[in-house]
Amino acid sequence: MTAAAPGFLGFPDRLPGGRGPRIVLFGAGHGTTYPAADSRGHALAPDAIRAASRDDADLVEHWDFDLGGPLFDGGPACCIDIGNIPTAMRDNEGNRARIEERTRQVLASGAVPMLLGGDDSVVIPFLAGFADHGPVWILQIDAHIDWRDERHGERHGYSSPMRRASEMAHVAGMVQVGLRAVGSAREEEIDAARRYGSRFVTAREVHAHGVDAALRHIPEGAQVVVTLDCDGLDPGIMPGVAAPTPGGLSYTQAIDLIAGLGRRARIAGFDLVELYPPADAGGLSAVTAARLLVNAIGTVVRRG
Repeated sequence: MTAAAPGFLGFPDRLPGGRGPRIVLFGAGHGTTYPAADSRGHALAPDAIRAASRDDADLVEHWDFDLGGPLFDGGPACCIDIGNIPTAMRDNEGNRARIEERTRQVLASGAVPMLLGGDDSVVIPFLAGFADHGPVWILQIDAHIDWRDERHGERHGYSSPMRRASEMAHVAGMVQVGLRAVGSAREEEIDAARRYGSRFVTAREVHAHGVDAALRHIPEGAQVVVTLDCDGLDPGIMPGVAAPTPGGLSYTQAIDLIAGLGRRARIAGFDLVELYPPADAGGLSAVTAARLLVNAIGTVVRRG
């Protein structure tokens, strides 16, 4: 395990006094890279997000207006950052095995795993790691449905995470939010997702009807894994992505979705993927990603 940068918000890699963490953060730069693709840009994301959080590291006990109080809600710090899993571009099977194993280890400890990617392919082994902790629902925030069965002969790449998740026995259902414009999905992928029972909620529906347009599909009290692709947000606030698409969710809609989910259900895991630092002019996207992660941590803490 390596950490090229200090922990997110200055979090340690273990808590004092032998206390067990409530939340464990870890990064994975590479997942399953397509034969002709280069995932090195996405692999910069975990440490870029950590770096963007540094200015707030001394403010953890201050009032956070997104959360309605300090991050840990007046309690002791309960989050650690154990750094990045060693991954390598093209070591697809090895990367998947290490991500799944780390997720299983965190869950076995009783903590909530939070993964910083990496492209969307890291989501597949992350979700696979919940096999002994189901059933879980998936709330995906993304511009795309990611239902390709394969691309370039590869079935575990960044266009396939929700298709692979639909084949996992411990996944009870999914809600896909923020969909818009055009991506790799063809009519056959739309049909397959609908046959499975996936609930589509377009970005336009969220703009018109609010986040309840998505939350109403989540069973009350369910365990939910949130997978947040940065291109689910509007590129005006999240420009540092590989596929910027106008019309995405606002920052407020995204954090309202996370907070609303915390009130309705239980966040069992969270991943944030597809930040592409080479396209992140001024670091705005990394700052926004860091704030989204803060909101996820604060929501888990407040769920009790």
